[in-house]
Amino acid sequence: MLKLEEELLKKLSVADLERANAYAKDLGRGLQIIRSFPQGVTIFGSARLPQDDKYCQLSYKLGGLLAQNGHAVVTGGGPGIMEAASHGAYEIGGRTIGLNITLKHEQQPNPYLTDCLTFEYFFARKVSLAMASKVFVFFPGGFGTMDELSEILCLMQEEKMPKMPVFLIGKSYWKAFDKIIGKMLVMKLINIKDTEIFTITDDLNAVIEAANKIGHPKISENFYDGFREASSIATK
Repeated sequence: MLKLEEELLKKLSVADLERANAYAKDLGRGLQIIRSFPQGVTIFGSARLPQDDKYCQLSYKLGGLLAQNGHAVVTGGGPGIMEAASHGAYEIGGRTIGLNITLKHEQQPNPYLTDCLTFEYFFARKVSLAMASKVFVFFPGGFGTMDELSEILCLMQEEKMPKMPVFLIGKSYWKAFDKIIGKMLVMKLINIKDTEIFTITDDLNAVIEAANKIGHPKISENFYDGFREASSIATK
């Protein structure tokens, strides 16, 4: 351990050390479970939509298509869009991973998960949802879905994570988001290349084609292994 690190540890309170240990434990458990299967397709979306909603029905169909093509379906493990995707994959006999979170309203894991882990901290869960995935799919959702989407887009924009296909399913829903992106572009808050990070579509087959093109990585391999941030490369 470097002397500077030793000095920093001496300045931390017992509460700080306990907090840091809890964070590390939560993240470590997440990394352990995602190392037990090849990277799959992570599906985000609202936990509040009923199963007969049109977007849940699309999510159910997508889950089944992914399972038919041998791709693991990864979700936040809860109800709504997540349950629909898990259900679709589960019925085909696919692997469905749920990375759940402890919330004040006690979100329960849906019954269609072959693997499930419940997190205490959002950041550890988000890291695990990202590292578990080779393709990202976003259905309509609320603050949580937008938080996850904006973080993924920002990390890819800044080359803090590998660039992977990102699909926003539901043209009618995401057109308002697309208008905001257009305004950002006009105001030069982003550049034209940033708009190429994601695709807005109603075509579920586009997701399947992207996942099939990437293929099936080995369990022992992960796109993050050996990945170096652009900022770290620039300082070499």
